Amino acid sequence: MLLSHKALIDLLQKAYSAEKAAAFAYQGHAGSVSNKEEKAAIRQIEVDEWNHRKEVLEIMSLYNVPVSKYYEFQFHVIGKVISFSCYVIGWFMPYYFAGRLESGNVCEYFRMMQYFHELGILDHNQSLYEMGMKEKEHEIYFLDKIKNKRLLPFFEKLFSWGSATSFNDVDLEKKYPVEVSAMYCRKQEEKG
Repeated sequence: MLLSHKALIDLLQKAYSAEKAAAFAYQGHAGSVSNKEEKAAIRQIEVDEWNHRKEVLEIMSLYNVPVSKYYEFQFHVIGKVISFSCYVIGWFMPYYFAGRLESGNVCEYFRMMQYFHELGILDHNQSLYEMGMKEKEHEIYFLDKIKNKRLLPFFEKLFSWGSATSFNDVDLEKKYPVEVSAMYCRKQEEKG
């Protein structure tokens, strides 16, 4: 089956390549921290990103959606640059920007679900839900690491993400069930 939804195809291609960038970034992030527990947690997040990439590719394959060479190159470079920068920008910024990135990634998966629903396809609800929730867990992990740091209010004001602001409306304490989870990120979509 071919998808007749340009925005969905683009989002799938972008998500597939962006997961590689995130995984590369977490390789540098994990390498740059000295705390063994933090290093292990960040490495697990890297593994999650590789798993998401694999799952997105499986969905793309079902609909003959090709991998974008442009996105692959772009996000490869971005991921490698971020990975390297983790060694030179200090402790706070890799945590801050990882959390900010993950916050936006949450809606990526719920938007995919919404687009599939527009085509009458419900087959991917569970996997897209799980990937979106995993991204939210990542966001919370990174935010918890920096929530009491003095730099957070300044960065939050400058970059619009932190303790009081998020790029998604997912609350892990009050999750919607899978069946109605396409309601997530509706307001974020209207803003974007």
